Amino acid sequence: MTGASGVGRALERIGREDPRLSAFIEVWHERALADTERARGLPLAGMPFAVKGRTGIGSYPARRLVAAGGVAVGATSVPGPGTYWQTWGLGAHGRTVNPWRPDRTPGGSSAGSAVAVAADLVGLATGSDGAGSVRIPAAWCGVFGLKTTNGLLPSPDRTGLASAGVLTRSAAGAQTYLRCVLDDYEPETAALPVPAVLSPDLGYAEVDPEVAAVVLRAVRRLVAAGVVRLVDRACELLDPREAWQAVRGGSPSPRAAEIRRANDTALDALFARTPLLLTPTTPNRPHGHDGPGELFSTALTWAFNLSGHPAASVPAGFTADGCPVGLQLVAERGADVSLLGMACAVENALTTVRP
Repeated sequence: MTGASGVGRALERIGREDPRLSAFIEVWHERALADTERARGLPLAGMPFAVKGRTGIGSYPARRLVAAGGVAVGATSVPGPGTYWQTWGLGAHGRTVNPWRPDRTPGGSSAGSAVAVAADLVGLATGSDGAGSVRIPAAWCGVFGLKTTNGLLPSPDRTGLASAGVLTRSAAGAQTYLRCVLDDYEPETAALPVPAVLSPDLGYAEVDPEVAAVVLRAVRRLVAAGVVRLVDRACELLDPREAWQAVRGGSPSPRAAEIRRANDTALDALFARTPLLLTPTTPNRPHGHDGPGELFSTALTWAFNLSGHPAASVPAGFTADGCPVGLQLVAERGADVSLLGMACAVENALTTVRP
């Protein structure tokens, strides 16, 4: 829903639901209603959306969405003070809760953006992804999340690890995003079945057996539906933790460079022959509000922040205790548009497990 009615509906739902969810830091009632007039006649025609954090309205994607007629209704929660982990959020009403399991976190650091979309407060929210900050909350909140190819869109991250991303109810919603933020965007339809490599752990991660089982069932459904054709090929990388931390900390080392070079070589060889890589988005299900303990929820995502590949999380199903699980789709660098085409086909085959 667009225009004044769409913005009004979004603001009404935020006012009713956000005291429980705490997905927003700020809500811009007067500004949003005033902006609906400006948006008349533009492509997005007043479509309401949310931005990540207080500075999100100044991001390149947000500016492009506004220029296309989108109306920003508020800033979503990000990790607050007192936590050293990033899979958490602090909004105006307290800690951000997972809509499916309020005793669990929504993931992060695009925490409130994922919750706002999952709870249907808005249909689209911006995010940024430096280690999995879009894909992890997308997986844990049961929505679609896209990390674009590193460098495709302007990013303030000097390390080059973080890239712009978006959280939506579907891959089709992410196509709306790309149409606005990219010049000369033309959607692509995937030629089915898509050859794909399935890697349950990328060769190094310890994955929760139930999370792995949910992803495997989803992939089997994709094969049965003729959406993907699994290629008998492995994808085994070196654990990128040391390399990611060295880049983020500005302290490169020979070992970090070796890890990065080896993984880039392995991924280049894979994508030279196969257009799609499938993995679980996270090795674990959503953790409690007291933190992840010794677990690294980023174990399966930050490899692609180092390598720069575009990656998306698609809802794959639920664990027995009601936690959403994400299926990660990774494509060649710069293949963001074709990745979304493949993601649309994947979603269509997994409709019965979507929220």
